[in-house]
Amino acid sequence: MATDKTIKKVFDFKLLRRLFSFTGPYKKTLFLAMALAIVLAIISPLRPYLIKVSVDKYIGNNLLLGLIWISVFQLGILLLESLFRFWFTYRTNWLGQTVVNDMRNAVFKKVLFQNIAYYDRTPIGTLTTRTINDIESINDVFSEGIISIVADVLTIISIIIVMLCTDWRLTLVCLATFPLLILATWWFKEAVNKSFQRVRNAVPALNAFVQEHLTGMYIVQAFAAEQREMGKFNDINKEHRDANIKGIFAYSVFFPIVEIILASSLGLLVWYGAARIMHSGATPGVIISFVLYLNLLFRPLRMMADKFNVLQMGVIAGERVFTVLDSEEFPHNNGTLVPGMIKGDVEFKAVHFSYNPGVPVLKGISFDIEAGKTLAVVGHTGAGKTSLISILNRLYEIESGHILIDGRDLQEYDIYNLRKHIGIVLQDVFLFSGTISDNITLRNHEIPHEKVKEVAEMLGIHDFIMRLPGGYDFDVMERGNSLSQGQRQLLSFARALLYDPSILILDEATSSVDSESEQLIQHAIDTLIKGRTSIVIAHRLSTIRKADEIIVMDHGNIIERGNHESLIAARGAYHNLYTAVEQMNEKVIT
Repeated sequence: MATDKTIKKVFDFKLLRRLFSFTGPYKKTLFLAMALAIVLAIISPLRPYLIKVSVDKYIGNNLLLGLIWISVFQLGILLLESLFRFWFTYRTNWLGQTVVNDMRNAVFKKVLFQNIAYYDRTPIGTLTTRTINDIESINDVFSEGIISIVADVLTIISIIIVMLCTDWRLTLVCLATFPLLILATWWFKEAVNKSFQRVRNAVPALNAFVQEHLTGMYIVQAFAAEQREMGKFNDINKEHRDANIKGIFAYSVFFPIVEIILASSLGLLVWYGAARIMHSGATPGVIISFVLYLNLLFRPLRMMADKFNVLQMGVIAGERVFTVLDSEEFPHNNGTLVPGMIKGDVEFKAVHFSYNPGVPVLKGISFDIEAGKTLAVVGHTGAGKTSLISILNRLYEIESGHILIDGRDLQEYDIYNLRKHIGIVLQDVFLFSGTISDNITLRNHEIPHEKVKEVAEMLGIHDFIMRLPGGYDFDVMERGNSLSQGQRQLLSFARALLYDPSILILDEATSSVDSESEQLIQHAIDTLIKGRTSIVIAHRLSTIRKADEIIVMDHGNIIERGNHESLIAARGAYHNLYTAVEQMNEKVIT
């Protein structure tokens, strides 16, 4: 978030250069835009000058033929200037949109490859703002910013030079109001700059709040918190509104002041010009041309401060975007091992892990699983069960110790190849907007429909899919809201197994499903974990009893290990959990 110091500094030229580095592939367009800016600056004073000549030479001397020809010439200049201005506007906007397209791709690619820990502390709404709103502001740097400002400055210089060459005394009189214009412009720039900054800070807050509450709408309504949350939203929205109103006030004051200053300049022109005409110091054509010069002069000056603020806000937005692009919080993929298949032997050796330094989650965990065996992990909430599987596919990096797969350290594997061999089914299933088939394949169009159907039939879910309108083309809507929890879970199971993983992870995959769906999932588990290394974090006894081995975790430590029968006989922590479930007459270990 930008600070007051960021607001006050006129420019960060280093950032501006970095923004313009994205124009590298489009240098021809950039140079063309600059060339057109120079041409437009030269052409702009031509028409008022030609009008002066028309009045003084042709109209004053009744030269009709010459007047016709110079009028035709003026029309040609007008058409040529319009053509150049169209091409200048089109190419600068094209350049801006093309750079925005490249930057947005770069930012989203960066976001895709960030560590999961990055999202644990970064609001999704903020990242949305960086990827969409802030990058869109960068477009203004090119379409309405530096190139347009350069074009306006060149035009102003060109017009003033022509005015001075025509009549320097009259020029100085007309420009006597410029100090007032400079003061008004400075005030306007400062006022709008502060307003823009407040708006920029309010937009991420709005995005984050709306995204979070739309995602958690079930909780909001279930706890009747609508009015309370509406109050919070109203406060954030009010800040956004007030910031915009401050800017609107500045615009409402500035433009009438500019009109008054322009009218004052025209008044001085008429007063002094009339006196010069009476003393033969000027001609009517000069006065008329000066009226046009002043209008051409004030047009870019009127917008200069606004464009300067747009440029500054674009640079500030660029600074925010570069914080994402410069982030190095991505998995360090130094591994070179890319096996076509793995057996599935897994071993943890004295593994220590924490999400935050100084707050250990796993404390020297050691265990091993033979290929094709099933390991169940149980324990109270917060024991470290999910953390155990999150580090197996390197979603998070361990602090110390070693994790081995097939006797090779996890760091030796190419991280993306490694993840292809590990299938995961989570309790909280996320489905994307799209069809059933898209969600199972994750839009991998190289996977034939027959393969999807084969997996669905193996899991026993083909019939349920075909009962849906459209079958595999049924639209599950955002987050799968058109399906039940059990149905979403079944689809996530198919998604995980479509790629035939050597290691299967089930993280409480049956804890929130109905009995019919559980039977389907249990059938899938019984059928498909054979010959596959499986790590099961589950509450349901039916899943855990069949495991080859069970480990019991508590506060990041393994406190018991064995199969169901041996752990019951030991009458320890597992026995207590099991007994509590039995007494509650539930199929859940909590």
